[in-house]
Amino acid sequence: QVQLVESGGGLVQAGGSLRLSCAASGSIFSRSAMYWYRQALGKQRDLVAAIGSTSNTNYADSVKGRFTISRDNAKSTVYLQMNSLKPDDTAVYYCRLIKGPVDYWGQGTQVTVSS
Repeated sequence: QVQLVESGGGLVQAGGSLRLSCAASGSIFSRSAMYWYRQALGKQRDLVAAIGSTSNTNYADSVKGRFTISRDNAKSTVYLQMNSLKPDDTAVYYCRLIKGPVDYWGQGTQVTVSS
């Protein structure tokens, strides 16, 4: 069983920064791909960023150059550094862990960007 706990969300003005964290329990973190998704009110859940077990990364076009995903295997934690935030970044942000058939989601953390 894996538990994912996100933190770091909050209210920030446009142009500001936040860093989200997602701490994982269990022993498979270092061998798992990790993802950040977001879901704005009334919209579908979209992939924001991904990082593989070898720390290769991918980003949605909308966040390239502004967001950075990283991981600390010693802490079983994945991060999402968000800079130059825009009101359109307002959403609930979720982390996700996938390794083979294992697929877990966190409970989400709210990010609100005011204009």
